[in-house]
Amino acid sequence: MQRWILAFTTVLMLAFAVSPASAQTPAFKGDLILATTTSTADTGLLDVLIPIFEKKTGYRVKTVAVGTGQSLTMGEKGEADVLLTHAPEAEKKLVDSGVAVNYQLVMHNDFVIVGPSSDPAGIKGLPSADAFRAISAKQVLFVSRGDDSGTNKKELSIWKKAEIIPGGSKWYQESGQGMGATLLIASDKQGYTLTDRGTYLAQAKNIKLAILCEGDKSLLNIYHVMEISPEKFSKVNSAGAKAFVEFMVEPGTQKIIGEFGKEKFGQPLFFPDAGKPM
Repeated sequence: MQRWILAFTTVLMLAFAVSPASAQTPAFKGDLILATTTSTADTGLLDVLIPIFEKKTGYRVKTVAVGTGQSLTMGEKGEADVLLTHAPEAEKKLVDSGVAVNYQLVMHNDFVIVGPSSDPAGIKGLPSADAFRAISAKQVLFVSRGDDSGTNKKELSIWKKAEIIPGGSKWYQESGQGMGATLLIASDKQGYTLTDRGTYLAQAKNIKLAILCEGDKSLLNIYHVMEISPEKFSKVNSAGAKAFVEFMVEPGTQKIIGEFGKEKFGQPLFFPDAGKPM
């Protein structure tokens, strides 16, 4: 009887030692703080990618989706380990200063100008700067995020190109919120706004806004991922940040990005770009 119990115990120990779950699930390696734009969260992309990354690597990701401007500020202060953002000019400052390292191109989609299907400012089909001039001339409501996000930075660059300073005008309102919330406000008030296409498609069933202007080369929306330098901030999770950057640009992840949204929306919400010239 004792020999049988010993043999049974040995078999159990061997079974646990070679079980697929224990072999495939890495040990917990710590928390990783990801600061990112709201579009990656609002579209649902991170809901797909992060669980895969966590299961593969053993890191637990704490996502802070606050917009690109605030994400970059977190990086500057060493309050995040890795950034996923979409404002190349602002990102370059972090890279040039040495705060951000391992800067990699991940994906793109585009910005679009949306508004009421009745189009009271008559902007349909116009280039973005001309559309903004028409909105200003007709003094039709425009809802800005006003949050220093990548989308807000792009919007302000279009106003600058149109040679218009909209701040302070009654027809120009700032939501101070993310893209999803801003779209809901613009829809409720039947105003215009600038949005990334991915978030618009993800929110389309909840809003009454139509895409009126698209296709400008200047409306390209490019996303990069980068580590925060451990030489600048010794407490950052450098190993975890490096693992996340590598994960975002590897072929398997890029394939998921390229297929995300196809089944639900009939088109991808993002297009993979890893390995292409920046």
